[in-house]
Amino acid sequence: MSKFILGKKIEMTQIFKENGEIIPVTLVKAGPCQVVQIKTKEKDGYDAVQIGFEKIQKPKKIKKTMKGKEFRYLREFKGAQGLKVGDQIDVSIFQEGDKVKVSGISKGKGFQGAVKRWGFSGRGASHGVKHEARTLGSVGSSFPQRVAKGRKMPGRTGFRRVTVKNLEIVKIDKENNILAIKGAVPGGRGTLLEIKG
Repeated sequence: MSKFILGKKIEMTQIFKENGEIIPVTLVKAGPCQVVQIKTKEKDGYDAVQIGFEKIQKPKKIKKTMKGKEFRYLREFKGAQGLKVGDQIDVSIFQEGDKVKVSGISKGKGFQGAVKRWGFSGRGASHGVKHEARTLGSVGSSFPQRVAKGRKMPGRTGFRRVTVKNLEIVKIDKENNILAIKGAVPGGRGTLLEIKG
């Protein structure tokens, strides 16, 4: 059975091992999540589990409402795996040492030039180079007299879905539903994360 849960990024910190090793970790408030809907191949054309995270009292603007239960975040995961509507999913499904992949929306950095967006070196700083330190240089060619699709150019950076694979769960706090995941995960504090085992 594959493991999955929704969570919110708290912050990054460090864990110290007995041998003096320092491990950088991201703390994630994961669950508890509730199974809101089960989708089946016969009825919906595919098998999936829809889970809700962060129950709210007064719904403002939410995506869906299922049978009177309002949740701020709803996500679907493939495969029903014997779960029923109303079941709770919490951090106890994971164990220390488990490898997970974490998906989320990365930090938005707005419109950026090619040097910051793609890591271009820019132009030299010698004589004859004026006001061009951070330009990207030539973008076209003599044929076909246009800019080719997919050319690395200035544009909006970040604020896209990013998945980081093979992250290790270092510690689990079952009382407070907190996972300590080794390394960095996408987004800033408060970003919604999908964690899959």
